[in-house]
Amino acid sequence: MLKLLPALALMLLAIYPAAAQQIYTAQPSAQQLQDAPVLLVDIRQPHEWVETGVLPNALLLPFDDPDSFLHALRPHLQPGQPVALICRTGNRTARAAQLVAADLSVPVVDVAGGMFRLMGAGYQPQTPTRAQGCTIC
Repeated sequence: MLKLLPALALMLLAIYPAAAQQIYTAQPSAQQLQDAPVLLVDIRQPHEWVETGVLPNALLLPFDDPDSFLHALRPHLQPGQPVALICRTGNRTARAAQLVAADLSVPVVDVAGGMFRLMGAGYQPQTPTRAQGCTIC
């Protein structure tokens, strides 16, 4: 039952959109991230996507600074759809979520532990694609 809570939380966020500046930290499985109605954004750098792979539904958008990230993110946002951020270990997403949440009208989910946690749980990442946003693939 406890394993279902992160996915349920992500789904509830989509059904009941919260006010801006709400940041959540969750540890969903790779499958839950693929099934949840969120915009999943992998904020690592392109060489990291190639080195370790990505989730198939992730938008690949490096986080260099809040302004350029938000500018690139905005065309992909759907009304009321929460944004989930993932990186290698969760350190960058914790910082990035704090920096962008105030400028978004949807909740921001920090995927704790990042790709390393998912891989440690047995997930086999997929090769990134240009369609996802990989600029060196």
